[in-house]
Amino acid sequence: MSLRDEIENVLRAWNAYEIARGGSPIIDFDCDPGGPEPEPAPDRLTVYRRLAELRPTATGPLASRLDADLAYLGALLGEHPPFADYVRKTQGCGTAGWPEEYIADRADQARAPLADLGITWGAHTNTELRQAEGLLNVSEAPDAIRQAAEELEPAVREATGSTASYSLTIETAEVDAYWAYWLDGAGDQVRLRLNLPNVEFTQTGARQFALHEVLGHGLQSASLTARAAAEDVPWVRLLSIHAPQQVMLEGLAQAWPLFLLREDKVLITRVKLAHYTQLVLAQVHRAINDGTPAIECADYLRATVPWMTDKTITGYLADRGTSPEHRSYMWAYPAGLDWFAALADADTDVSRKVLQAAYRAPLTPTDLAELWPAGPAIGGPGGPLRLRKPPVL
Repeated sequence: MSLRDEIENVLRAWNAYEIARGGSPIIDFDCDPGGPEPEPAPDRLTVYRRLAELRPTATGPLASRLDADLAYLGALLGEHPPFADYVRKTQGCGTAGWPEEYIADRADQARAPLADLGITWGAHTNTELRQAEGLLNVSEAPDAIRQAAEELEPAVREATGSTASYSLTIETAEVDAYWAYWLDGAGDQVRLRLNLPNVEFTQTGARQFALHEVLGHGLQSASLTARAAAEDVPWVRLLSIHAPQQVMLEGLAQAWPLFLLREDKVLITRVKLAHYTQLVLAQVHRAINDGTPAIECADYLRATVPWMTDKTITGYLADRGTSPEHRSYMWAYPAGLDWFAALADADTDVSRKVLQAAYRAPLTPTDLAELWPAGPAIGGPGGPLRLRKPPVL
């Protein structure tokens, strides 16, 4: 048995153990489905010891994947390593963050299109933007998402070169969690879950859902499955949110409108606002892990993202400060979006090379940097960690 297959067997047993005890799955998308149902591992320590035994012989993508699994499993066992070390081992990128001037510039780039839409910057910004996006009833959302995916699929396939097939199932859920939507699956079977308490459906949002979840995560994962079926790939065929491909997955999924729908003024405004918001959340992510009091982080968020509620802020802080899963995973959003937003403005030959590679292998931040050496530092170029509130305008 190859080392890759041994690693996958251990991960499948670990995944079965976590599911059996009611925990979060370890595998979010299975790019090699169809095998026998795994026997759950007896406990996390057994999994840790087995993965540690495999690590000395691993190189390349197998080594980086094992480092991520061991770091995440160590956190589940009670470790609380320094934030920078933890993210480097799991997400595979730095946590230097972004200068205040850069974040302020991104705020300006979000304010301008909002103003063009007649939307004010304040407590009602998100509500007003939702109105501009065209509100939809919950019952209309699945059909609207499917229709948007059908319309946009040819453009995504042309950009990525993907010919993989997939089948989409849309389900609803009511979960007390941060997420509004989530995609998982196996092979060419893609499941999109909509968390009803956390999501408002809009016409623009349907296009965003289609690009992010269906044609981003769904078609991309199905494309990786197709390649894994055709070739003896050197990477682990099980995608997990604590592993270093997540920066690519979340970054590109968020940034797809910047590559394909530049003329969609409302959607691009939403993406620019998300880019700014993610950079602000990155500041708080660093701060809460650096010992900054939670109330200072909360006050900073209320000042810089005034439409964010205390309930939302409470969840964000707890996730980023105490959750082994989200302390790692949530960094993928700002790190990935900032890099892919820059790529969308780069030379088309460079962006096309990256987009096609992204639908052939689970690229790590190191892989992305090798594909575009002139690109920005993933995780930020660095900046002082000061939670300065902006002046009242």
